[in-house]
Amino acid sequence: MKEEIKAYNNVLELIGNTPLIKLNNVTESLPGNFFAKVEAFNPGHSTKDRIALYIIEEAEKRGILSPGDTIIETTSGNTGFSLAMVSIIKGYQCILAVSSKSSKDKIDMLRSMGAKVYVCPAHVSADDERSYYNVAKRLHEETKGSVYINQYFNQLNIDAHYQTTGPEIWEQTGGQITHLVACSGTGGTISGAAKYLKEKNPAIRVLGVDAFGSVLKKYHETKEFDNTEIYPYRIEGLGKNLIPSATDFDLIDKFIKVTDEESAHTTRELAKREGLFVGYTSGAVMQAVKQYADEGEFGPDSNVVAIFPDHGSRYMSKVFSDDWMNEQGFFDSKNLEEAQRIEFIK
Repeated sequence: MKEEIKAYNNVLELIGNTPLIKLNNVTESLPGNFFAKVEAFNPGHSTKDRIALYIIEEAEKRGILSPGDTIIETTSGNTGFSLAMVSIIKGYQCILAVSSKSSKDKIDMLRSMGAKVYVCPAHVSADDERSYYNVAKRLHEETKGSVYINQYFNQLNIDAHYQTTGPEIWEQTGGQITHLVACSGTGGTISGAAKYLKEKNPAIRVLGVDAFGSVLKKYHETKEFDNTEIYPYRIEGLGKNLIPSATDFDLIDKFIKVTDEESAHTTRELAKREGLFVGYTSGAVMQAVKQYADEGEFGPDSNVVAIFPDHGSRYMSKVFSDDWMNEQGFFDSKNLEEAQRIEFIK
């Protein structure tokens, strides 16, 4: 009798069940125990695989999507890659409106996955006709047989993480998690995971990460949208210049803001000290963990889970490029010397 071939039917079966990895070196001076939920282990290398598969399959169940239809979305890169990947397996076309702030690596990856990509100016208001929000809406209106995922205003974004990310973290920590730290862009990841975890234990602290130049922290604290908070920043997939309905602010206990520069250096630190080659937003989350610790948020018995959203390969032309770091003014004489580790033998 022949043994069964142990193989997955396609890459979509690999989505979810990402590992929880203990952080040791970058947290050695901080009180408590720290763990990273490393979403780069998804087949599309980001947490957005979860919502892409979940939302598309829900649309199929409801009869909204049929084979050959077109999926349209607004994305900073990761959701687009995940949607393109799912579209390939399920037989859909994929059109993406992408912010010009997205790295060249991300845009090239989207094109490599067969998506039609529209690159839109990053530093325009959300209601500008050139914004990637409005370009995606226009493309949806113009494309027959299309579905607009609309992750910023889609409840299914939250549901996907309520059904998957939250339960995984609870199980992996044996219910011992005391703090969840996650970035907020669309807000689906932090809101969905928080909803599940707080149902299990309302005492769990949910700590959000925002960027300088974004409106989320102030809106959380005042329920007022302050347009004067908005200015250009470099971190992708974090913060917003609008208020997404996919963010449940009532589930988030606190926000903290991180800078582009500190987040970039912390991203590199994770690679060099933990062997975790993760993305810019992951560095932002780790930077926030350090700042929350400085504010006395954690104690010796704290079990802190930080969600690292994506993989470092999508930032080779940004935070992992010495030239880019230098152009941004992120290197001083000390860390510039540390970065230059290449010697050419003639």
